[in-house]
Amino acid sequence: MKTSRDIQRLQKTEYTDYLVENSVEHEGKQGVHRISPAIPKGETNAEEYETLERILSRENMQRAYKRVVANKGSHGVDGMTTDELRDFLIQEWPGIKLAILQGKYKPQPVRRVEIPKPNGGVRLLGIPTVLDRLIQQAIAQELTLIFDKEFSNRSYGFRPNRSAKEAVKKANKYINEGYTWVVDLDLEKFFDKVNHDILMSRVARKVKDKRVLKLIRAYLKSGVMLNGIKVKTEEGTPQGGPLSPLLANIILDDLDKELERRGHKFCRYADDCNIFVKSERAAHRVKESITEYIEKVLKLKVNREKSAVDRPWKRKFLGFSYYVIRGESNIRIAEESIKKFKDKIREITSRRKPLSTEERINKLNLIIIGWVNYFSLAKGKKHMEELDRWIRRRLRMCEWKLWKKVKTRIRNLIRLGVKPKIAYMYANTRKGYWHTANSYILSTTLTNAYFNQLGYKSLVSQYSKMHEN
Repeated sequence: MKTSRDIQRLQKTEYTDYLVENSVEHEGKQGVHRISPAIPKGETNAEEYETLERILSRENMQRAYKRVVANKGSHGVDGMTTDELRDFLIQEWPGIKLAILQGKYKPQPVRRVEIPKPNGGVRLLGIPTVLDRLIQQAIAQELTLIFDKEFSNRSYGFRPNRSAKEAVKKANKYINEGYTWVVDLDLEKFFDKVNHDILMSRVARKVKDKRVLKLIRAYLKSGVMLNGIKVKTEEGTPQGGPLSPLLANIILDDLDKELERRGHKFCRYADDCNIFVKSERAAHRVKESITEYIEKVLKLKVNREKSAVDRPWKRKFLGFSYYVIRGESNIRIAEESIKKFKDKIREITSRRKPLSTEERINKLNLIIIGWVNYFSLAKGKKHMEELDRWIRRRLRMCEWKLWKKVKTRIRNLIRLGVKPKIAYMYANTRKGYWHTANSYILSTTLTNAYFNQLGYKSLVSQYSKMHEN
């Protein structure tokens, strides 16, 4: 496949959220859709071999294109961005499509990215090229139609019309039904350890088109680019591509079916699985037997250090935890989630960041709105109020630092209604920024209303809106 930088540097063209008719395929090339392998008529069901044509259909590819462009994301090893994808496809898609249909297409290796974990170590992400993300998205859309309808109702991750919130609510329901012990299973480096042969055998149960199986295996074997050198991948599904979550659900569906066969209450979100039982003894027994199943049958590794048997309110599940009051379990925000949130706020409100107050508030709002939207499920208004006070204090600290010079502080304090004599006294304070941010003078001048006028979206206001709706 020719992927020259000349093509990638074509003039960018504005687009709406849909492709023009010839953006994926030139007129006169529509016949490519009808290319199919030679199948002796009457010997087999041709429908079984049309999955690849459905994946590459105009409608499916256009939906995949919209999703990839909307998600944006970083570039792959070829440097092409989502902004350049449209022009590239206009020139190259007919040839790429033909190569896929003929089984000659070779995906490019993924770009390795390391994301630091809060508790140390790194999470390895594999970023495919934009073109490969498009093809993977198209595959995932078609395979979702085939597989999703038979997935377990207790699998919530990366599925249409399902969410982490539903998993958390279901877990809370189990706790209130008396299942007050949890087996918290942690799969060690799940996306890096998936056995390709086992995974492909699961896909082949429902996908009979061998060209699709070959294409998926090609993505599994596409390799990783490290320091300019391609490294082969013999196991794992690189976390970062659109296809990986679906493949994870396909292989872990066997785990779901085994848990259902045994009659267990459980919630699974991707590789995060909680099994709820009524006694500590039963929990330890379930943990040992399910660990054996996962390692012997699925050939995956259970992290015994991170997996645990405990009370649900002592564990974290998808950022949430639980508390029991008057015999009833309720959902709360996990302490670790609050810590992560505060770390993000600290980064934006660092005095070393040369941002105006308006810029800082705009960045804060993006994080606050998303965070509250996710955690509004929990009963956490008290936490929201405390965090709001803390964030405003940090904003006052940043504002005081921005004023910097004594004469600037005097002028601004007077503008905010402070008497000149008092403004002069406070402007010359030797107290530190954090201490001054909590002083009476700044608390009564840089008020809630002051920051609201600058556009600050408080956690409490966002939380109240979510609960009104």
